[in-house]
Amino acid sequence: MSRLADRTRVQLRTFVFIDALQPQLASYLGTSSQGFLPVPGDACLWIEVAPGMAVHRLSDIALKATNVRMGEQVVERAFGSMEIHYRSQSEVLAAGDIILEQLGARLEDRMPCRIAWAENIRAVTPDHATLINRQLRRGSMLLPGKTLFIFECEPAGYAIYAANEAEKAANVTLVDVKPFGNFGRLMMMGSEAEAAEALAAAERAVAHLNRRARAVEGDPTP
Repeated sequence: MSRLADRTRVQLRTFVFIDALQPQLASYLGTSSQGFLPVPGDACLWIEVAPGMAVHRLSDIALKATNVRMGEQVVERAFGSMEIHYRSQSEVLAAGDIILEQLGARLEDRMPCRIAWAENIRAVTPDHATLINRQLRRGSMLLPGKTLFIFECEPAGYAIYAANEAEKAANVTLVDVKPFGNFGRLMMMGSEAEAAEALAAAERAVAHLNRRARAVEGDPTP
């Protein structure tokens, strides 16, 4: 078919533009990227839709209509995610506009970001650090004695934006970020003060996103 079978059935969950990928996040994405590797400073667009299979058509139109490169595409039954990037912000923004047009949607139709958990754990013990380091972690090792910043959000893709903004704001080290599934998760480490600033930056990022997102039923503020 030449277009999405039924655009009204496609839910725009995450739609977030990143103006410049920070060095750690760009390198992290490169460790898991199935496609073309992003580099620090690239503009990036992260999109998540439901149902998952709808992401294939969106990827197709973005790649055919612009010069963006695709770094990631994950297709689950419930959700589908894609990451596209390019050195030029205007090229990435154009791809985003084309995708929204295909969906018959506006930026304000994206789901708001809900923070499910955010906490700083001070002076992490060696046992705790070792356990986290032995998990499927693609970022830096967590060092004992550091403060661990943990963050969980819904939809999952917004964890990428939170990670980028936290790295911009604070001298923290990226331990892990998982932007797929029902919830996104982010872990960073640093001094107590830097971890606190990273947490504040992530919360500011969410507030910024939610100014242009659809309202949740029963909540008067988006």
